[in-house]
Amino acid sequence: MTMSNKLKTYTLHNYKTIPQISLLSDEMIEAIEVVGHVLPFKTNNYVIDKLIDWSQIETDPMFTLTFPRKEMLQKRHYNAVKKLLDRGADQAALGKKIEEIRMELNPNPAGQEHNVPEMDGIKLKGIQHKYPETILFFPSQGQTCHAYCSFCFRWPQFGGMPDMKFAMNEADLLARYLLKNEKVTDVLFTGGDPLTMSTRILSSYINVLLQPEFKNIHSIRIGTKALSYWPYRFTTDKDSDELLKLFEKVVKAGKNMAIQAHFNHPAELKTDEVMQAIKKIRATGAQIRTQSPVLKNINDKPEIWAEMWRKQVDLGCIPYYMFVARDTGSKRYFELPLDKCWNVFRRAYRQVSGLCRTVRGPSMSCEPGKVQVLGVQEVQGEKVYVLRFLQGRDPKWVDVPFFAKYDPKATWFDQLEPAFGKERFFFEEDEQSDLI
Repeated sequence: MTMSNKLKTYTLHNYKTIPQISLLSDEMIEAIEVVGHVLPFKTNNYVIDKLIDWSQIETDPMFTLTFPRKEMLQKRHYNAVKKLLDRGADQAALGKKIEEIRMELNPNPAGQEHNVPEMDGIKLKGIQHKYPETILFFPSQGQTCHAYCSFCFRWPQFGGMPDMKFAMNEADLLARYLLKNEKVTDVLFTGGDPLTMSTRILSSYINVLLQPEFKNIHSIRIGTKALSYWPYRFTTDKDSDELLKLFEKVVKAGKNMAIQAHFNHPAELKTDEVMQAIKKIRATGAQIRTQSPVLKNINDKPEIWAEMWRKQVDLGCIPYYMFVARDTGSKRYFELPLDKCWNVFRRAYRQVSGLCRTVRGPSMSCEPGKVQVLGVQEVQGEKVYVLRFLQGRDPKWVDVPFFAKYDPKATWFDQLEPAFGKERFFFEEDEQSDLI
């Protein structure tokens, strides 16, 4: 194995050893130090050497995706941390201020704690079960990433907030829960990134689901950024062959093996390494479905999305979701008004062929479910957002159109109000009637 494909990670402790760091201004170095104390920061040698254009560092999307920038914190938060660092405050004082700031950044968006089930009096902190047919499983060994996205909505998983962390290492509890919930058809391994685990550990979870008693499980999914941030995981890592054989085993068992790949910009799809990795995964019979939020400063132009979807289809991937950036962490830096998100989506959508139009969006993964913005229209003399559920806590909500007052400043579902003088959205009326 050559040095180029041997993983080397960089965090606040050693980022100054990155050879290209001398290209950064003093202000950019300061931002890494200040913001990196609040929001998790980690990158690696593949991102640095293969993805970032160091000649265009001020505007490079891949730099912004992995390195902290000053504007990712509110000015008052930034200045408070900088003041403590400048005066050499002790760890207790610094830690207290950081904790206060983190709690203001909505570390648990969309009511994720409501998705954690109980079984036999045990709170299963490594499982989320929001929709009847799908569970999310957080293997404790996979709650990190090869590099951290600066927009990540699960930043508390690796940000030193143990009370906010979802993780579980008991495969038997996962199995017992599935046996008690036979309506579940899909298991999504998520994190963090499950593909930071060794294949041996990942296999210990997946092999359980291939047993005859789990015939109700049709799909096994893995949510990962590894294709973008460390494609060597599928090609030259010491157990990459075993990983590909595991995918083959799932397919041969008659189940759908789906890689939920996160690509945020076309630059991530252009290296020889990622193209080789995609080819190897597809040769196992596994699918690759792609998704990303729409992000200001990264991919907020329709031409970027059209290029990305076309390239994904060229490589045999399936465009799956465009999300709205969640209301957490550094959202202020990345967020866009909902009508802007919709316009980016529709203008990109009309540039591509039907093979790219498997993608759905823009979608908000909020507390009641996945809400898609279908458009902005004038109905009965009122300008409104037309919305629908792609997924809902109650399946009967799915695919029912509903309307919200048009608000040009709204960036998230919680900021919207029902249209036409109604006090509640239709699903809130359902919830209210359940309480009576």
